[in-house]
Amino acid sequence: MEYSDRELLDKAKEAMVYSYSPYSRFKVGACVLTKDGHIYTGCNIENSSFGATNCAERTAIFKAVSEGRKEFAKIAIVSSSGLKTYPCGICRQVLIISSLIVLNCN
Repeated sequence: MEYSDRELLDKAKEAMVYSYSPYSRFKVGACVLTKDGHIYTGCNIENSSFGATNCAERTAIFKAVSEGRKEFAKIAIVSSSGLKTYPCGICRQVLIISSLIVLNCN
């Protein structure tokens, strides 16, 4: 199945609802599209130990990889801020390795 950019952004917004962000109250959702047409969503999951926090982008990518998908086309990222939300440094490293096109809109 093919997905439009708008559909990927909408799926990311749906995923954002599941964010566990009691410390920052900053909700993030992501939706990754694999090259073979599958989508995986993720949200940010905070921990009081900041280093144990997992971002929405990595949640979505790790879900895909854990199910055998390793080639990605795009990722949509949205947040509760109402502004464009850019990936953190760790996520950027994962995204570079994954060769993704990043869609970013609220």
